[in-house]
Amino acid sequence: MFGDGTIGGGDGRFPETRWSAVSAARSDDPAERRRALDLLISAYWKPVYKYIRLHWNKPSDEAQDLTQEFFTRLIEKDFLDRFDPARARLRTYLRVCVDGVVANESKAAGRLKRGGDALHLSLDFSAAEIELTRVAPALRQIASPGSIEDWFEKEWIRSLFTLGVECLREECERKGKQIHFRLFEIYDLDDAPGGRRSYEDLAREFGIAATDVTNYLAFARREFRRIVLAELRKICATEDEFRREARSVLGLDPRDND
Repeated sequence: MFGDGTIGGGDGRFPETRWSAVSAARSDDPAERRRALDLLISAYWKPVYKYIRLHWNKPSDEAQDLTQEFFTRLIEKDFLDRFDPARARLRTYLRVCVDGVVANESKAAGRLKRGGDALHLSLDFSAAEIELTRVAPALRQIASPGSIEDWFEKEWIRSLFTLGVECLREECERKGKQIHFRLFEIYDLDDAPGGRRSYEDLAREFGIAATDVTNYLAFARREFRRIVLAELRKICATEDEFRREARSVLGLDPRDND
């Protein structure tokens, strides 16, 4: 269900704050700008790569180059300076920017290869490609603007949840709650044939009471929601956009979790 990436994790995470990464990416402080851009890249690179592969029908190597090109321009050309949250959601704006980059590159007689000193992002394209092969046949149908927007939103949510799962894993390891995470992983994330296992079965496997399974899962789910909301708040440009995206992603009003 989920994959993993290599940008935006560990101790380099953007500080817990209600000042969004979009605002921080416009900061005069280069270090602050880079941290903010790393966070945005971590949330959006997979949806962008998959979108280029499917919507623009680009082979993997070319899609990788175009993904690198897009985020290089996001960093170097100040794309975010032109973003107006009153007119569109960030993910919609970025998708339109991707279209512009790919269209312009496709018009060129030959794509210019960047030199050895060019910015290169460490992105796990092989993991994204594996995820893509599982769903690509059905997604070849995306054609209308509405269906493309819906698909891009789903891929963005998948990417956001991937970050949330990895953060939860790290948090549970730090707190010695590995069983909590394993139960969450098995019961809520595992889509293996046969359906979900019973609480009683899981209790026997981990040597705990069935009531503990209930409590451990409740803890993991609560922490996962908190983490996803925290990540979501950082990559939304305004509080209003954050609330709308929280309802779209998690089906809840974030004010109930403040």
